[in-house]
Amino acid sequence: MNHAIREILDDVVAGGRLSFPDAVRLLESRELAAIGRAADAVTRRLHPEPYRTYNIDRNINYTNVCTAVCDFCAFYRAPKHAEGYVLDRDVLLQKIEETVALGGDQILMQGGLHPTLPLEWYEELLQDIKRHFPPVNVHGFSPPEIHHFTKVSKRPLSEVLERLARAGLGSLPGGGGEILVDRVRAAITRGKVMTDDWLEVHRQWHRLGGRSTATMMYGHVETLAERVEHLDRLRTLQDETGGFTAFICWSFQPDNTEMDDIPPAGPFEYLKTQAVARLYLDNFPNIQSSWVTQGRDIGQLALLFGANDMGSLMIEENVVSAAGTVHHLTLEEMRSAISELGWIPRRRNVFYELFEDEPVVTLPGASIARPNFTPLPVAVTSP
Repeated sequence: MNHAIREILDDVVAGGRLSFPDAVRLLESRELAAIGRAADAVTRRLHPEPYRTYNIDRNINYTNVCTAVCDFCAFYRAPKHAEGYVLDRDVLLQKIEETVALGGDQILMQGGLHPTLPLEWYEELLQDIKRHFPPVNVHGFSPPEIHHFTKVSKRPLSEVLERLARAGLGSLPGGGGEILVDRVRAAITRGKVMTDDWLEVHRQWHRLGGRSTATMMYGHVETLAERVEHLDRLRTLQDETGGFTAFICWSFQPDNTEMDDIPPAGPFEYLKTQAVARLYLDNFPNIQSSWVTQGRDIGQLALLFGANDMGSLMIEENVVSAAGTVHHLTLEEMRSAISELGWIPRRRNVFYELFEDEPVVTLPGASIARPNFTPLPVAVTSP
């Protein structure tokens, strides 16, 4: 191993804070195994418990109508497009009912930037959900949506967040983060929130006592230094507020988008990026695997590259699948991915509180779990 890389990794494993230049050096290197071992060591220090976690939720996209134009998105439809929709309230509530019946305790609710829905519509939506399903947590409305609500309602951000919280919003997802560098955002999207305002949504939510997650979509037009800048902006805000519960990164899925000429980043880049994120985000308690974009096997391997959580079973997912990437897991496969590596699988909620009772449901379309699966079925080679 390169001596300089070894020194960087030894220092961060010992508890040192990874610097911006050293994080770039790690992303530039090909020392995947060494970076992975370091990330795993940090994860085991932060999470010495004998279990790894997952949750059960459903991604409900209440609308695909969006005024923003994102070159990387295959899901959105422009206003007045024939394929645009707003989910009927009864249909949305039925989806939540199905989720609860399958053991879910949460919905991840996001949509496009709809040009005409008023703030009151979202308040009534949350109130309806909480009236019908009081225990269900609504992990809802990405920062771009929240920022959009302030423009449509002409209300300050703090008021919008307070009203949504009173109506029943439980936690905030980190969607729409892409890369938190304005050069990148301007290159791949138009009409969407820029970096400082994305971060300010989380800052204000955290000041209200709320919790949220953070994300990164990499592998398109950003440089490696810009990936680290993204991580640095998150780490700085977490130092200030402590309100993030977890970080999730995934690779850009190019199919069916305006950026389909960009080759997708593979498992090597995914595992390295996640591992460096674990090393850099020393103040983030949890890192989620991204099996939804990487598949079961690499999603499992991610538990040895800095992740301590398999993420959501994802009963329904529409955005990534619109870009041609479709991976499904049964509950048995999710749990076996954890147990095959020697950990106890434990179900948790969005706040990483554990459930005492473990669900035994089998989701529709379940396939037979693969008990003889070995942890390294895919060749993860340097590009």
